[in-house]
Amino acid sequence: MRAGLASDETKRLLELVGRLDLYPLDDPTAHLALSLAVSYGLRAADSVHLATAIAAGADRFLTNNRTDFPKSIREIDVIYPDDLPDPGDDPAGPGDESGE
Repeated sequence: MRAGLASDETKRLLELVGRLDLYPLDDPTAHLALSLAVSYGLRAADSVHLATAIAAGADRFLTNNRTDFPKSIREIDVIYPDDLPDPGDDPAGPGDESGE
């Protein structure tokens, strides 16, 4: 954290981390991780991250790591940050005054 502990960036990061849920690596998740590692050639830590998201019921797995987490993974929807809409974009689209 180059900006220092009082920076806005640090405050936003701490807020984000404070909303995270931590899950234990139990036997079923470890077995799923092993299966994912074998199926997709993932390293141990990557397969545990993916298995934990799947076991927790996540519908998406957000990552910048396109090399290790291709969209061909079938068990969960893998998305990359540049797939996300710009936070400033209006979801209604141009010319739609309804906001729906």
